[in-house]
Amino acid sequence: MILEVADIRIQPGRQADFDAAIRRGVETVIAHAHGFSGYKVQRSMESPERYLLMIWWATLEDHTLGFRGSLAFSEWRGIVGPFFAQPPVVEHFELIAKSGDVPAGV
Repeated sequence: MILEVADIRIQPGRQADFDAAIRRGVETVIAHAHGFSGYKVQRSMESPERYLLMIWWATLEDHTLGFRGSLAFSEWRGIVGPFFAQPPVVEHFELIAKSGDVPAGV
């Protein structure tokens, strides 16, 4: 399982609209991609224009080649891209360790 983390900065004052757009974009576009396993979005309390989008993929290639190389990626960016203040910073992580009380997939 691979965790994609996208650090997203949006334009000030657009949080409510972005909250709806990111949920719609993931649930109507990304969730149908091969290898998609789940997602979580968190908004910073100190910097309300900053979001972390976390998506679990079966493999790195499911994200980098499968989804990002598809027309669905353009559809996704059409939904959320107009809110971006700058391009998101995206990295991929693999699980090394976790405590026993952390739910699976988190």
